[in-house]
Amino acid sequence: MSTESLKELLVEELKDIYDAEKQLVKALPKMAKASFDEELKAGFNTHFEETKEHVARLERVFKLLDEPAKGKTCPAMKGLIEESSEVLEAKEASSVRDAQIIGAAQRIEHYEMAAYGTVRTLAETLGEDEVAEILQTTLDEEGETDKRLTAAAATVNEAALTE
Repeated sequence: MSTESLKELLVEELKDIYDAEKQLVKALPKMAKASFDEELKAGFNTHFEETKEHVARLERVFKLLDEPAKGKTCPAMKGLIEESSEVLEAKEASSVRDAQIIGAAQRIEHYEMAAYGTVRTLAETLGEDEVAEILQTTLDEEGETDKRLTAAAATVNEAALTE
């Protein structure tokens, strides 16, 4: 779809993120279940709960913009999730597989951080301060999840050395 204005661009980008988050709501429990490390499993379960809140926040953003809360297929997230699914099915649970899962999860987080940074900036430019604030909250949480994954990687990678 060709966009005619920044507001239309914002709404289109929000539809993309909305679909991406809904895809993640389905994928995160699978990542948790496949994790060998208990702390990593717990981290995915925590992020699953946060992601459900991200969906609710996006619904609030759509309402603030007087737009229907609907997504459009996010092919990037679809691809990232397909890639992570290949890892989950690749071999038996182990620290090495957990290291692969963390890598896939961080690629997902970095995509989300880029997407949320984009829409937050668009909202700021449009003077949609409340929308920008809501999006910044989610962006901050995505950044914290990335930091937790980096910390988990240090532990998991050490364990993988002994396998």
